[in-house]
Amino acid sequence: MEDGSKKRWGFQGNQELKTAGAITIRGVLSTLLSNLSEEDQRPVIPLGHGDPSAFPSFRTTPVAEDAIVDAVRSSNFNSYAPTVGLLPARRAVAEYLSGDLPYQLSPDDIYLTIGCTQAIEIMIQVLARPGANILLPRPGFPFYEAQTAAKNLEARHFDLLPDQDWEVDLEAVKALADENTVAMVIINPGNPSGSVFTYEHLKKVAETARELGIMVISDEVYGQLAFGSKPFVPMGVFGSIVPIVTVGSISKRWVVPGWRLGWLVTNDLNGILHKTGAVESIISCLNISTDPVTFIQGAVPEILEKTKEDFFSNTISILRECADIIYDRIKDIPCIICPLKPEGSMFVMVKLNLSLLKDINDDVEFCMKLSKEESVIVLPGVAVGMKDWLRVTFAIDPPSLEDGLGRIKAFYHRHAKEE
Repeated sequence: MEDGSKKRWGFQGNQELKTAGAITIRGVLSTLLSNLSEEDQRPVIPLGHGDPSAFPSFRTTPVAEDAIVDAVRSSNFNSYAPTVGLLPARRAVAEYLSGDLPYQLSPDDIYLTIGCTQAIEIMIQVLARPGANILLPRPGFPFYEAQTAAKNLEARHFDLLPDQDWEVDLEAVKALADENTVAMVIINPGNPSGSVFTYEHLKKVAETARELGIMVISDEVYGQLAFGSKPFVPMGVFGSIVPIVTVGSISKRWVVPGWRLGWLVTNDLNGILHKTGAVESIISCLNISTDPVTFIQGAVPEILEKTKEDFFSNTISILRECADIIYDRIKDIPCIICPLKPEGSMFVMVKLNLSLLKDINDDVEFCMKLSKEESVIVLPGVAVGMKDWLRVTFAIDPPSLEDGLGRIKAFYHRHAKEE
């Protein structure tokens, strides 16, 4: 057979996708996991990602499991679903989300997606056009950066202010925006900050976006997972001020990220998203995308309507306990500073004081050596836009969390500068 190695072929890999794919939490975590020592027989403590489903204390409700089984056995959900999702599922999501809004959502405001990440991907694709830019939070969720890089949409970053409860720097937002800015993104409750925005702050965000003539994409995948002094307020409350697109899913509140059922919601009382063609573009994008699994869509009404409050209360109670543990134990690790006790989501951002360490130069080196020496996985802050910080997940069984923080403390003492 002729050797084709010297022949000129008309195709090659897409380098932009290679660049975009490098901007992922999964990629960083894979590197850390590959660095584990085979000689360490202790269990790995995963403090790097927001998926506590493997731990018994975070098992989902039997209501959700039974709903899936019922949907499969009914044989009613073996076919393709409509592009926007099954009507009963969309109606159930509308009812579920309307409970926290001053108005009623319609099923026509709901578009079902393969998890929250597909909802993000769709909105980036809808907004991407030559010369356009989008405003993203720093620290944030790097999937947004990956998608903007892949879709040729310029990303500009505004800071969240750690000394002000990680609130949005609204003056920075105004300074960054120009005539080509299409949207700003907020994540509430905060990933990676663990913050929960107040009603007053969210209203200022809405008013700022209206002043700039841009939409707000509100990432509420951790919606309702608030366990501090501030209640969760959905951004959709301000849908009369500015057009809002809310993205969310059942992944976190029901602890089933592998089920991949999310939604994209238009909170737009003035119909601006229709007038500008954004809704039409969302539907067009869905027409060329894959759909959530039909039997999971079929289970959604039962999951949303029949899950009992005690399941949610138990999850919140465990998260609150874990937040207390991590905030208290970090005080005993001098090289780590926590500016804000987490009040929501499953994460906390902490700052490294590298001046106290004798042989560690940055957050990546800290995390690489920690994984090798202690079998503890923590995400370096550079992955979420904050060099020399760490994003730590506390949503694991409390005894495992205590173990992991104890290992980090031992790691500090091993690498601390001698006084």
